[in-house]
Formats: sequence, structure tokens, C-alpha cells
Amino acid sequence: VQASLDGVDPVKPGAAADEEQEGSGFGRRALLAGAGVLGAAAVVGGVLAVTGSGGGSGGSDDGGGGTIDGGTLGDGDTEVRILNWQAYIDPTEDGAVGTVDRFTKATGVTVEYSEDFNDNNEVYAKELEPYLGNGQKANYDIVCPTYWMAARLKNQGWIEPLPLDLIPNRVNVEDRYLTTPWNFGATYSLPWQAGITGIAYNPALTGRELTSVNDIFDPAFKGKVAALTEMRDTLGLIMLGMGLDPSVLDEEAAMQALAKLEEATKAGQFRAFTGNEYLESLDSGDFVACFAWSGDVVQLQYTRPDIQFIIPDEGGMSWYDTMVIPKGAPNGVAAAEWMNFVYDPVQAAQLTYWVQYVSPVKGVREELIKMGGGAAALADNKILFPDEEASARLKPFATLPDDIDARLTAEFLRITAG
Repeated sequence: VQASLDGVDPVKPGAAADEEQEGSGFGRRALLAGAGVLGAAAVVGGVLAVTGSGGGSGGSDDGGGGTIDGGTLGDGDTEVRILNWQAYIDPTEDGAVGTVDRFTKATGVTVEYSEDFNDNNEVYAKELEPYLGNGQKANYDIVCPTYWMAARLKNQGWIEPLPLDLIPNRVNVEDRYLTTPWNFGATYSLPWQAGITGIAYNPALTGRELTSVNDIFDPAFKGKVAALTEMRDTLGLIMLGMGLDPSVLDEEAAMQALAKLEEATKAGQFRAFTGNEYLESLDSGDFVACFAWSGDVVQLQYTRPDIQFIIPDEGGMSWYDTMVIPKGAPNGVAAAEWMNFVYDPVQAAQLTYWVQYVSPVKGVREELIKMGGGAAALADNKILFPDEEASARLKPFATLPDDIDARLTAEFLRITAG
């Protein structure tokens, strides 16, 4: 999924973080369109007013968030156990103090931080369903699934409404996350980081500029390209290349894209279907091009500035990963403290400086400028802070009902397993 390059430290003064790139697509364009800035502000203010800073019970579904007292969320406040993707947080190294250590120093809360989140479905099957599906507590107080998995967990009643009265920095959530139907007001999850899925390639090996999703299917690149094991990313890009809209629920259109994927797979077009390991193959030259995640490539460019990342002409996929609290988590107070800490723009800016993904926290750009040097240069990075033109070319994958999700996933796994 959406994690970052393992073992590469992007925090290097003077690094070319502000190279001209095609941008990401996470602005407020959809919210502002047709309403104007003042109108949008009123909408957002109304959402926060309606959802409030608490008022629900620990197991409620009233859209008002949860509380610790009287609910199923535990009140532990001395430790927190977090499951996240690899290299998705700034470490303590080279004289810099990472987020985990800054948090512990500021709050006294100890953190058990695991990077064993490798795949949404894998974590669901191994870490969530065996416990939550049987009325037991999971092994973590915070888990960081991608938005569509978070929605599934909420629908199954497996996550807690957030104790919003303990997360005052929720006011810093970017506006676009406040109107998601399943998580109206950001009351069940907060976004961790966001990004885009596009194409990464090595111009020296492709011999030409790539601009289209369909360049991945060029017979000249047979056996030298890769797609992602995340179905929504791979299938969404293929649909865009076919002139189909992945943000619209259309099972027939998705099946057409799967048919194209199967034909190419049988022909040997793809060398592999990968997670983050595609970075090693890009670096080594085993892949000349592949579907890729934006933050990964921004990080890779510190050591390989020749590797390019593009949003294809037909468009790219948008996504975000979340923070959720599993049902019955014992350390609810500590989990809320963590969420509140990372939603402080000062802390979020330091996190952004390292992970190189799109921050969901208001004020991060201004804090990066204050930091100066390479951090300030990121304020002009079009991937991290996109303009409206880039935003207009990105699509989220449609929300899938469980039955359609199961059929598409089964077909995707059948095609890619071999």
C-alpha cells in the first residue's frame, strides 16, 4: 500500500525536494466549487458544530463522536499500541528526534509502535477479524487502514467513535475529510497521510517520455513493468486508461478493466505485482516503469533524481490512510493523546518533512516554511501541495458494496496470483 521507501532518509539539507513535478490532487476544489470560500468555510464550521467534541456514548452511531465514560473504550493513559505501514513516520536518527520520542517526552505515554501493516486485507484477516469478529479485543489501540478498509470496519461495528473531547486539534483536519458520508465530521477516523497513485519510470531505460496509463502496456516494455497488489490502485489506473471512471460504482466497467489486466498478464507484460518493493526494482533497473505511490518516488528521488513520477494524462488515483481505534481498545485516553499530538501543525510538519506524503493537517505548509532549508523547499512541491489543475485529474475509487468488492477482489487475486 501507501507507505514509504524503507531505509531512505529524505531529511537531507539542500535536497532537491522542490523539483518540478506533476502534482498530487488533494486540495479543497470539490468543496469550494460552486460555494465560494466563505460558503465552504460555513459548511466546514457547520460540520464541526454538528459533530461537536463529544456527546456520544462509546458505542454510539450518532455522528457526534464518543467519550470514554460509559462506553466500551478503555481509559488507559500510560501506553498506546500502534500498527502502521513501514517507514510511515519520522525516526529518531542523525540528531533529529522522531515523532514517537517527541510524543513520549511531551506526554509521558510510552508507545509500542509496529510497522507490520503490509496490506489491508492481510491485516484484516490476521489482526482484526480473528479478534473483533469474535467479540475480543485486538492487539492494538490504533490501526492505520486505508480509507475504504476503515469504512468497512466502521460498518461492521469494529471501531470506536473517537473521543473527540480529548482531541481538540481535530479542528486542524483539512476540510475535505469532514464530509465523507461514512465518517461525517471525522468522528470515526482521522486521516494519517494522503497520496496519489500514478506511474514511476526511468527515462534512460524507457527511451522516451511516458504520459499515459497505456504506456505500461507497450509491448516494448514486456516483462519490464509492474503493477500494484492493491486492487483499487491498479484497477483504477487501468480504468482511467480505458476512459472509464473508477470513482463511479460500475461493476461491468471494472470487469472490463480486469479483462484487460488478465490479457496483459497472460502475455507476460508484467514482471511482477508488488507492494513497496517496486522501489528496489526501479532503483536496480529491473523495472523500467511501474504503477507507484507519490511519496515513495519523492523519497527515492533523493538518491535517484532521474526517476520520474507522473500523473498520467488520463488521470491518477487519490487515496488516504487513516487512524482508527479498534472496538474495546483498552488505552483510549492514550490513543486520543497520540491523535491530538500528530494533529498539531508543528508536529505534523516534521512528520511531513520525513514521510513526503500529503499532510491532512491545516497549517503544515506554513510550518515547513518556518523550519527553513529543505523543509521550506517542500512548501513549493506540487506533489505535496497540489494546485487545482492537478486536483481535477485525480479520482478516488468508488465505495464498493461487500458483494461487489468480494467478486472484484476474487477476480483480481485470480489474475495476479500466478
